Amino acid sequence: MLYLWVKWIHILASTLLFGTGLGIAFFMWMAHLRGDPRTIAATARTVVIADSLFTAPAVVVQFGTGLWLVHLLGLPLTVFWVKTALVLFFVVGACWLPVLWLQIRARNLARQAAEAGLPLPTDYHRAMRWWFWLGWPAFISVLAIFWLMVMKPA
Repeated sequence: MLYLWVKWIHILASTLLFGTGLGIAFFMWMAHLRGDPRTIAATARTVVIADSLFTAPAVVVQFGTGLWLVHLLGLPLTVFWVKTALVLFFVVGACWLPVLWLQIRARNLARQAAEAGLPLPTDYHRAMRWWFWLGWPAFISVLAIFWLMVMKPA
């Protein structure tokens, strides 16, 4: 019974992680496309809060329950699908941490532009390019982790 409860929490955390990530990416990108510094600053402010309240705790719960499930199943971490999922999890983290910093940077640059009544600076556009391109390997890695969790290939 413990295994099923831990699995349930693991699935809830993965749902929260994926859903929040996708939602954040959508709203941040839509604000960016509008090009209005005030809209971008407000959206990025909310996005940074959402990452702090939902994404970060979900990452911790996801990692902890995943290791707990592996332990409950008596599997070594060297099993192909487990090892690959862990590597991909760290790929996601390696992309997400800079993305979090880039969101904060974009928020600050957009807020400064809005307060000064200026267009978005070059640094803002550079930050958003990096944000966009770092999001893709993270998103694809999460999809691959879901596939590994379901299929459990040998």
